Amino acid sequence: MKYIKKKFFIEGIKVRNLAKKFRTPIYCYSYKRLKENINNFKKNFKNLKPIICFAVKANANLKILKEINKFGLGADVVSLGELEKVLKAGIQPKKIVFSGVGKTSEELSFAIDKKILLINTESRSEILEIERIAKRKKRIVNIGIRLNPNTDAKTISQISTGKKQDKFGVTEKYFLELVKYVKNSQYIKLKCISVHIGSQILNHQPYLKMLKVVDRVIKKTNYKFEFIDLGGGMGIPYGKKIKSLNYKRYSSTIKKTLKKHKAKIIFEPGRSIIGNTAILVSKVIYIKKGINKNFVIIDSAMNDLMRPALYGVEHQIIPESKNNNFTKKTYDFVGPICESTDTFLTSKKFQKLYEKDLIIISDVGAYGMSLSSNYNVRPKPAEILIKGRKINIIKKRQKLKDLI
Repeated sequence: MKYIKKKFFIEGIKVRNLAKKFRTPIYCYSYKRLKENINNFKKNFKNLKPIICFAVKANANLKILKEINKFGLGADVVSLGELEKVLKAGIQPKKIVFSGVGKTSEELSFAIDKKILLINTESRSEILEIERIAKRKKRIVNIGIRLNPNTDAKTISQISTGKKQDKFGVTEKYFLELVKYVKNSQYIKLKCISVHIGSQILNHQPYLKMLKVVDRVIKKTNYKFEFIDLGGGMGIPYGKKIKSLNYKRYSSTIKKTLKKHKAKIIFEPGRSIIGNTAILVSKVIYIKKGINKNFVIIDSAMNDLMRPALYGVEHQIIPESKNNNFTKKTYDFVGPICESTDTFLTSKKFQKLYEKDLIIISDVGAYGMSLSSNYNVRPKPAEILIKGRKINIIKKRQKLKDLI
């Protein structure tokens, strides 16, 4: 994705042509970037030989999941719907991990029938429910227990999952009690210690703290775990000045800390695989003059891209065509929805824009379409995947008549 003669291209296709053909707003994915991300992840963690389970909550597009499956990745799912989708995408059950604090009896029963790799449990009640279902079905079920390591990931508060006040996992003391209980179960086989401390992590230090806790707890259990599931959470730079997570440093830290346990490592990356593969192409509807700034009202809204409204985060916005004529006024990029939180970015230095110009919201592949909604009875955008000069429609634009 780059500018060629001041026009923005995604692989071999001019974005302006895509907008003309498919209308805006539209999600556009780069296959080349997806391939690079997966190969880069594999390369940096090669010495660990991990099982890589893509976190489906980041992007659940069926065609994307099929492409990910071709690269040999498994899946981390958090609902029955996600589980059914990854199975439809061709991902093998023995590469699927089921996470989440509130799995229903229906979801657990389905997962048990499909003989997936692991159900990562998060409470005694859930373990008892699995035991009850397994007994009825006369099955032995492989589970993990999720530990809450009380580790601050130093990330956005809304996506922190590893501190003691978070709803995820169990305390160290409780974990040890559950291990003792499961050891004696007829229908459950404890295979894994699982942990996940949050998302959009760009520094390996929180991971180091987490690994030390995992190491200590494993020693206390005196139990041989077949798997250590380290979750995901690897972040991506949403701005030019932000540095990426150093995979190699994290990989060497894992090897140094956990090699004595001789367990297979599981990763659950989502954002780091899919986040920077996509852009959201939008059109300027109106430019509304304000006292200290101008509001650039675009046809994308918080229902199309929820992250800025939900987390207060910023995605870089760039023009589709460069003109090198910068405005003196601050631009506030906002959507048309009747909410003050329907805003994307405030820029003090942006080229001069005109109504009907196209703009590009960057790095929307993760938690873009997966968090989208029909708020204000707005149809969801189309999604397209670009492979070189080939355009693949991977999700049609919703029609208003279908919503009504």
